[in-house]
Amino acid sequence: KALSQRRRKEQGLGEMMENVDVLIIGSGFGGSVMACRMAEKGSRVVVLERGRRWLSDDYPSVSQRDWFWDEDEPEKQNGWIDFRYFGDMSIAMGAGVGGGSLIYANVSIEAKPEAFAQGWPEAIDYATLKPHYDTTGIMLNVQELPGNQWTPRTHLMKEGADAVGAGDRFRIVPQAITFDPDWSTQRDDPYSYSHSQSWVNPQGKTQGTCVHCGNCDLGCPVQAKNTLDLNYLAAAENAGAEVRPLHHVRTIRALEGGGYEVLARDLDNHCWRRFKAEKVIVAAGSMGSTELLLRCRDQYKTLPKLSRTLGHNWSCNGDFATMAFYDERQISPTRGPTITSAIDYLDGADGGARYFVEDGGVPDILGSWMERLGKDPRFASTRLGAAMLKYGESSDPFAKMMPWFGQAMDDPGGRFYLGRRWYWPWKKDRLKLDWDYRKAEKAVQGLADRHLALTAATGGDPMTPATWDWFKDLVTPHPLGGCNMADSVDQGVVDHRGEVFNYPNLFVIDGAMVPRALGLNPSRTIAALAEYAASEMG
Repeated sequence: KALSQRRRKEQGLGEMMENVDVLIIGSGFGGSVMACRMAEKGSRVVVLERGRRWLSDDYPSVSQRDWFWDEDEPEKQNGWIDFRYFGDMSIAMGAGVGGGSLIYANVSIEAKPEAFAQGWPEAIDYATLKPHYDTTGIMLNVQELPGNQWTPRTHLMKEGADAVGAGDRFRIVPQAITFDPDWSTQRDDPYSYSHSQSWVNPQGKTQGTCVHCGNCDLGCPVQAKNTLDLNYLAAAENAGAEVRPLHHVRTIRALEGGGYEVLARDLDNHCWRRFKAEKVIVAAGSMGSTELLLRCRDQYKTLPKLSRTLGHNWSCNGDFATMAFYDERQISPTRGPTITSAIDYLDGADGGARYFVEDGGVPDILGSWMERLGKDPRFASTRLGAAMLKYGESSDPFAKMMPWFGQAMDDPGGRFYLGRRWYWPWKKDRLKLDWDYRKAEKAVQGLADRHLALTAATGGDPMTPATWDWFKDLVTPHPLGGCNMADSVDQGVVDHRGEVFNYPNLFVIDGAMVPRALGLNPSRTIAALAEYAASEMG
């Protein structure tokens, strides 16, 4: 058993157990969709989210604290972003109600039909997912940047595409942002929050419209960013679902009579919680879901029949960024949505490398904080407040920098497993990642070389990260796989609906089930897969 009876009593578990119909672990693009649809079907749904429920006044970009999540001491440090270092690969994830939607760059785009050509269960293809892509587009209020609001980065992307003969590959990307078509940089103080137009979304949440403040990844101050807490999770709660923040799930145990016992740490009250559920949906993200199931199989032995492929065939989705500098151009990447446009090479026309170039923005953290402080009643009428406000409104420390972003279709080259700590060699309880950079090298190098070509064609001075040139190290905010979908237990961990092989009514519905890189932002595909899975459940 995961915990002995003695340990259960010591930890205050006793015999108290809460019964629910559907227990969902995580509230990202998989968990939020499932919460909404299961609640609408009349099930009693409880969502356990390890992170906080963030309000705009609590964002780290405002408070300048609570930036990071610490997996070793989450009771003490449960901040905005979970950043894990695995040597050659690092992974960035959101921590909070809404999961990855809190920190992602809003791009909500369908995968290419050819992305499903191989490596997927027979039941999954683009045609099957298309109606669910459409549903997610409605729920997330997906829009494109209006033509009158192109940023300098957008114009530079279009210029670069034309200069290298790829004008037909340029496109404005769909985003989960609400835009005001009448907003313009020609307004007085155009980036002021006062220009945001208030509106009430179909789930009853009050939001605003985008004023290009540039803080998409750090928490939109006007709530123009359509994060999951404002739509899918709001709809789930309207239908009766309960979302419980700061509940960190540690084990899942199959019960002899059916259903599952789930043990979670209540980080807020420093106690343990036990749940019994007929259905359990693991939606803690590619790394989180994989780690939880690895512990259940290999450390606690509560799910011993999980597939031996668990943890295998993990992909970083080829994320890569190059900085370029322009002496004679004003790029101002701290203004505008984080990503606005793309140049599509996913057809392999560049020597077989498949990738998706995007422009990139960076938030001006210091400027945002100073502007906020300058408006604070404690400082607003003082000379210090006026100075803070002036800096916040006028600062542009990256004015001449162009961040080239993108993803690439790398081959799955990673394997998660539980290994030994160097200071505790007799116990295997540390999550580790074995990643082979050679599986990603062709695709990522093609993307990196394209960044250089676009920079040269537009008169810039590039700076390819030395971490890639010298060490082949990468950082990904779009991890995929680890609990891969397949047609049999020998090939993967879950079936086409996300149901775990050998464990009825246990599901993995998130990026962990995606068996191959998509080469572009995956959130819309994860949500569509969740919509599909929900439609297949009774």
